[in-house]
Amino acid sequence: MARIDELRLMTKIARLYHVDNLRQTEIADQLDISQATVSRLLKRALDEGVVRITLSAPMGIHADLESQLETIYGLKEVLVVESIPDEKQIMRDLGSAAAYYLNTTLKANEVIGISSWSATLLATVAAMTPVAKPIGAQVIQILGGVGNPTAEGNAVYIVNRLAALVQGQPILLPVPAVVSTLETRQLYLQDSYVCETIERFNHVTLALVGIGSVDPSDLLASSGNVFTSQELASLGAQGAVGDVCLRYFDAEGLPVQTPLNDRVIGMELDQLSRVRRAVGIAGGERKLAAIRGALRGRLINVLITDLATAQALTGPGAT
Repeated sequence: MARIDELRLMTKIARLYHVDNLRQTEIADQLDISQATVSRLLKRALDEGVVRITLSAPMGIHADLESQLETIYGLKEVLVVESIPDEKQIMRDLGSAAAYYLNTTLKANEVIGISSWSATLLATVAAMTPVAKPIGAQVIQILGGVGNPTAEGNAVYIVNRLAALVQGQPILLPVPAVVSTLETRQLYLQDSYVCETIERFNHVTLALVGIGSVDPSDLLASSGNVFTSQELASLGAQGAVGDVCLRYFDAEGLPVQTPLNDRVIGMELDQLSRVRRAVGIAGGERKLAAIRGALRGRLINVLITDLATAQALTGPGAT
């Protein structure tokens, strides 16, 4: 077949398929050619530029920015959410996006680890809809959930509510997230139920975590699971920019090793980095350095954040 004849046939097939919405079998019947020829020429039409596919993202969708962040930081997925520069509104908007992400990606027999003391995770659970049928899930609290009684209900609610939504089994970690001494921590770890729950951390397939700055959030502060101002200042002096599950890390995402770490009962950073899907849900200017550090350290592999933060993460010195 002459080149011009092949191009003519290729163009006709492409028009019938992409403009007239005919199926490949219908095109083959109409033109009296094989379906294999139709398939081959459709591919050639793309390769040679006869057909060009253009994606026009709707307003509020930032697919190019998401792809850019995935490439820069080696992430599995990024969701960028439009919001306003108000911390509480950002948390609500991120929670809504995270809820949809979970409702559409949960898998059978998922072992879900969820942190305590996160207002964004509270917003996520509040926005979720129940799954249609049981998926054999477990929901594990990966940071100690005992604290000030006025705040402790939130930490328990996150786990129990998520377990109810996925028709799964809730597994609580009934200890403080921060204890006063290493010896106190060792006493808690003598409890067989606590040890069994911590051992389950290694089997988590989906981790849901907030990313905190060095200064504690209001919810965390109200729980009593915080270090003193002097201890936090010491962490900052040693390069800490943020935390996940009260495990502090520096601007490169490397753990800041201090004796304070021995007083935390929760998932370790190296455990989190090994989870198949480690989802960080955080945004806002106050947390920018912490989010960037968590990304550089590959502590998470899925990020759900707001537009302003996403744009800042792609700026100078992104990696």
